[in-house]
Amino acid sequence: MAGSLHVELVSAERVVWSGEAVRVIARTVAGDVGILPGHAPLLSALSHGVVDIQSTEGETWVAAVSDGFLSVADDRVSVLSEYAELSHEIDVEKARADVERAKAAGEDDTEALDVLRTAEARIRAVEVAS
Repeated sequence: MAGSLHVELVSAERVVWSGEAVRVIARTVAGDVGILPGHAPLLSALSHGVVDIQSTEGETWVAAVSDGFLSVADDRVSVLSEYAELSHEIDVEKARADVERAKAAGEDDTEALDVLRTAEARIRAVEVAS
């Protein structure tokens, strides 16, 4: 395995992280996928979850993401999500409060379910980064 990946993690509002990496792990609707340089082309739907990026400098960047898409081609990885936030930007207490509010709203409320899944992903991102 030689080389690196050019990675862009993009939310609807901004470029969350962009740079060179040696590894990316993301949760897709088919399960977790690990991407290394030379990975075969891939297009998959993302699930609410965590994206874990190891940069070429040895830093690990962890982000919470909502539904979106993951694209891999020619050592370029694009993670496109409606919502994405790096673990060090996350307010864990707010995420926990969001979980409690969403659970209180009930399972029949689709908006509350989306808030719940995003808040749980935010908490997991902080736990993975710790």
